[in-house]
Amino acid sequence: MKKKFLLISIVLISLGVFFSIETKEEIKNYSNEENIELAIYIEEEQINSIPNKDSGYYLDLEKSSCTNEATITWDSETWSPVILNAENYPVRCSLYFGSTYKESILNGTDPILKDELIPVKIDNEGVVRRASLTSKWYSYEEKQWANAVILKDESEIYVDNEIIPEEAIESYFVWIPKYRYQIWDLGQYDSLTSIDESKVHEIPIIFGDYTTLDEREGECTTPMESGESGNCNVGDYMTHPAFLNILSTGFWVGKFETGYEGATTTAEAEVNERDASKIIVKPNVYSWRGIQVANAFYSSYDYKRNLDSHLIKNTEWGAVAYLQHSKYGSQTSVRINNNSSYITGYQANNEPTCGYIGTNEECNRYCSDGTCNTAYPNSILASTTGNISGIYDMSGGAWEYVMGVMVDENNNPLSGTNSLYNSGFNGLFGCPTCENDSSGLTSLTNGYDFPEQKYYDTYACGTSNQQYIRRILGDATGEMGPFGSAAYLTQTRNISSWYADESWFVSSTRPWFGRGGNHDSGLDASTFAFIDGHGHAASWRSFRLVLTPT
Repeated sequence: MKKKFLLISIVLISLGVFFSIETKEEIKNYSNEENIELAIYIEEEQINSIPNKDSGYYLDLEKSSCTNEATITWDSETWSPVILNAENYPVRCSLYFGSTYKESILNGTDPILKDELIPVKIDNEGVVRRASLTSKWYSYEEKQWANAVILKDESEIYVDNEIIPEEAIESYFVWIPKYRYQIWDLGQYDSLTSIDESKVHEIPIIFGDYTTLDEREGECTTPMESGESGNCNVGDYMTHPAFLNILSTGFWVGKFETGYEGATTTAEAEVNERDASKIIVKPNVYSWRGIQVANAFYSSYDYKRNLDSHLIKNTEWGAVAYLQHSKYGSQTSVRINNNSSYITGYQANNEPTCGYIGTNEECNRYCSDGTCNTAYPNSILASTTGNISGIYDMSGGAWEYVMGVMVDENNNPLSGTNSLYNSGFNGLFGCPTCENDSSGLTSLTNGYDFPEQKYYDTYACGTSNQQYIRRILGDATGEMGPFGSAAYLTQTRNISSWYADESWFVSSTRPWFGRGGNHDSGLDASTFAFIDGHGHAASWRSFRLVLTPT
C-alpha cells in the first residue's frame, strides 16, 4: 500500500549530537512547526551529516530506529530520510549507515541498481520483500541470484523487508554478473555427424570486471566477429562476449518471458505492435506472442531508456545458459514450461519422453492448465537455479526471438526470408521466392532501420542450417556440438550433444535465431535449444527483455 510520509531536511544544531528536522510536507494530524531530531552514524561512529549519494553507504534499516513508535525509511531519489507514524512528538531517530553488501566471489560485478530498480528477496511461497542493501540479499555461491522489480506506481514507498504485493509489481529482473568461462569446444562443426553425450559438463566460470582482449597465460583474445576464434584454445578462459560492448559490469534479464498487459486470454496476448506500455515481466500471465522481431525490439527499447532496455541478444541468452550450467546454477536440463496456454512460469510435472513430433499422450509433452504442470511459485525445476531466485521460461513456453541475425555477402543483416515472412527491419530478403512468395520484392524498405550494432549479433552468410562453424563463441550454439539427427515418426530433427536439444542454425532461408523451445517441444526444449526463423509474427514466438544500467 502507498504510505503517508514526511520528507525531511537536516539543520545542524549541535556538533556530533542531534540534528533538528523541520517537516516539509503538511499531512493530516501533523504540524509543520514540530521538530524531529536525528543522530547519524557510519558503522557505529557518529558523524555530523548524511553521507553523500556516491559514498557507497546506505541506510541500515534493521539497525536504525525512532522513539515514540515512529519508524524511518529512505527516499533514494531525494537522498533523504522519511519518517513514518510520527504522531507523538518529540521524536528522536538514530540513523545507521553501512556499506553496501557485496559478494566477494563476484569480484566487483555485484548488481547495479538504478532509478526504478528495487532490490528484492523472494521466499519459497513467492512472497516478495524489499531487500536491505546493507545485508545479504543474494549469494551466487549459494545459487541465490540477485532479483529486482520495477513497480507499476514508482511513487510507492516500501520499507526494507516489507512485503511488496504482486499487484504492485510490473516486472521482475535477475542479475547476470560479468564473467569469463573456460572453453571446452571451439564449435567448428560444418555438418551433422553423431552426438557425444559426454560433452555435458559443469562450465567453469570466474566472475570479475576484466576483459580478455590481450593474450594472457591460460586466457585468450575474445573473438569480436562471428566465426573468429582469436587465439582461443580449449582450456583457455575467455570473457563472455555478452559483456564486451556494454559499459555495465553485468545485465538484468527478464525473469520470465515478456507478458502482455491486460491480456485475459491466449489470443489477446498475440499482438504485432510496437507498444512499450503493454510490457510486463511477471509469472502467471499470458506471454506476448505473434510479434515481429522489429516490434519486439523497439517495444523493449522504448520500455526503459534510462536503463538501456532492449531485446535480448543471442550472446546474452548464451551468457545466461552458461551461468545456469556453472556451479552457480542448476547444472541440469531445465524443466520445460509445457503450459499450452502460454502462461509464464509453469513447469511440467514430469520430464517429456520424446520430441515435438510425437503425440502428447505418448510423449508427455504438454497439457491444459494444471493437469500435468505446476504454476509459479511451485515450479522451481523450471528455474535456472533450481530455486525461486532463477530465471524461468528458458525451456519451453514459447520459442523466443533474440537479436541474432545472418548477414548477406556484403555483411548487411537480412530483413527476413521474403515479403511474406520478415522481421520488420529494413534490408534484403534471404530467399525472395521461398514460401510461395510471388511478389517479386527482394528487400524491405518501409520498415524500421536496424538499431545500433551493439544491440544485435551478426552471423556469417550461409545456405545451410547445419553450418554450426558460423557460431559466436559463447552464444550456446556451435559449442554444444557435435550435432546429429533424430527421427520421430516420419520426420527428423537436428540435435546437439547437450541433452539432444533442437539445433537449427540460421541460413538465408531463415536468418533469425529463436531460443528455448515451445510448450509442446518435449525433449527438444532447453536453455541450449536454438532454431532458425523468418523473423515474422508467429503465434509460437515470444521475446525477453534485458536492462544494462551503468
